[in-house]
Amino acid sequence: MIYTVTLNPSIDYVVRLSELKTGITNRTDSEEYYFGGKGINVSCVLAELDIESTALGFIAGFTGDAIERGIKNQKINTDFIKLKSGISRINVKIKAGEETEINCQGPYIEEGELMRLMEKTDRLSDGDTIVLAGNIPKTMPDDVYEKILERIKDKKVRIVVDATKQLLVNSLKYKPFLIKPNRQELSEIFSVEISTEEEIEKYAKELQKMGAENVLISLGKDGAMLIDEYGKKHKAGVLDGRVINTVGSGDSMVAGFIAGYEKEHSYSYALKLGSVCGNATAFLSGLATKEKINELLAKFN
Repeated sequence: MIYTVTLNPSIDYVVRLSELKTGITNRTDSEEYYFGGKGINVSCVLAELDIESTALGFIAGFTGDAIERGIKNQKINTDFIKLKSGISRINVKIKAGEETEINCQGPYIEEGELMRLMEKTDRLSDGDTIVLAGNIPKTMPDDVYEKILERIKDKKVRIVVDATKQLLVNSLKYKPFLIKPNRQELSEIFSVEISTEEEIEKYAKELQKMGAENVLISLGKDGAMLIDEYGKKHKAGVLDGRVINTVGSGDSMVAGFIAGYEKEHSYSYALKLGSVCGNATAFLSGLATKEKINELLAKFN
């Protein structure tokens, strides 16, 4: 079983208008909403690839109920902890020429509720995969990922971490199967400016020396690079298409990589499917769909 952990899920409310003027009432041209959170995004794209997962994390209030109803299907088992107070956050994405985002803080999580999450991870067994994705809410201790990984360290669980800077670095001692920094995050980790392919490969291998098995680096318009556990470099470009939305592309890449490796145990195929899923999300207003993934797979060299 694949388990995804989303500590602070959200409803992302997207509003589109030709121009945003402050100090007056603005009228939208259109609006839509999506159920968000990096782990949830991974589960949703895995479902499009016909792979089952269990979504763990915290929800609260009527918005939390909407998130759970909205993502639950035959391929996604929801096992969220319902908090006693507060509401799951609503993030507002304003698209009016320039993009403006208002990301909310989310509900307060008590120590006892955090312990309930830890207890849920006890069910993981050898051969399972856990995906820890996204930043930690301000209301939670900043070592929560480490606490989860410490709790399961004696099991043969495949660990995937998609987080920034210190959260990522602190997870390396648990030998994660996959980490996915982007080029900027790689630069921040080592406090250097990284621009060339040789530098990307060099510092990805430094992360392997620190504990990571496979390092997947998303490079935006330049595609992606994977340094696999054997030190071999794999590259994937981007497909031609109109980019509509980049939110969730990295999560989609993680889902595709996991699915590709689960299906064929090939790192080159895992990177291929991961890249296709990332592109599919970028070319849609929401997350990658099965139809779009299959369409792009047929075009991918």
